[in-house]
Amino acid sequence: MSGYTTQEVSALLGLKPHQVRHYVRRDLLRPDRGDKGEFRFSFQDVVLLRTAKNLLDASVTPRRAFRVLARLRSSLPDPAGLSALRLVKSGNALIAGTDNQLWDAETGQEHLPFEVPAKKAEVATILGGDIVVSRDSREMTSDEWYNLGLDLEEADLDRAPDAYRRAIELDPGNADAHVNAGRLYQLKGNLRQAKRHYELALRAVPGHQLAAYNLGTIFDELDELERARDHYEQATEVPDAHYNLARIAELKGDELAARRHMRRYRELLDAIDRR
Repeated sequence: MSGYTTQEVSALLGLKPHQVRHYVRRDLLRPDRGDKGEFRFSFQDVVLLRTAKNLLDASVTPRRAFRVLARLRSSLPDPAGLSALRLVKSGNALIAGTDNQLWDAETGQEHLPFEVPAKKAEVATILGGDIVVSRDSREMTSDEWYNLGLDLEEADLDRAPDAYRRAIELDPGNADAHVNAGRLYQLKGNLRQAKRHYELALRAVPGHQLAAYNLGTIFDELDELERARDHYEQATEVPDAHYNLARIAELKGDELAARRHMRRYRELLDAIDRR
């Protein structure tokens, strides 16, 4: 049987299986069925889901990501055309673009590209030409560098850490910049630097949910389950924290705690789907 299974798509894109199935339930994807009734996703389906993953990684809410994808799919004659689009955040807007055109991905309104004088092109240079910002980088705030880092994660992942570094230099207490910088270090296997940034985020904002969760994953990777559990328990609003707590509880033989955390995991996922 041709096509990708749910598990194969999940492994390929880094999406959870329930996230893949979410787009089927919402009728954005209509995959074929295999001999046993399992979903079989086409290449075009994978392209759309990759775009969804990029949106979610850029802190776009699941509901907004769905709206954008539904509009783009309806406006493109071939869903595979998504692979030729650049989709980036500009302020609060989501801008879609090809080599010849830019438009608002939610409204369809056309955008004109900005010109940047050469002497103010530091930001444009970091972006590698994929995004152009009409601002002098010397005037940018810590939050603006952080938002630029989010854009770069879609356009040029290797350069995103530069933007987060500048955000932290301007405001060492920018917890979100620390978390994202830590996550990128963790993806590259540099657990020491990742741990340092998560700890600095928690020092700046003691109740930071993602910092606590991500720090838990560091100790999880190091097989220090007690310390991992301590940090997951601080991330009560992160669904995967409860999933991991359930797994640790099972390993400890605490079936009651495992069921409790799995129940909370599903409740939080349902709440996200309703947004």
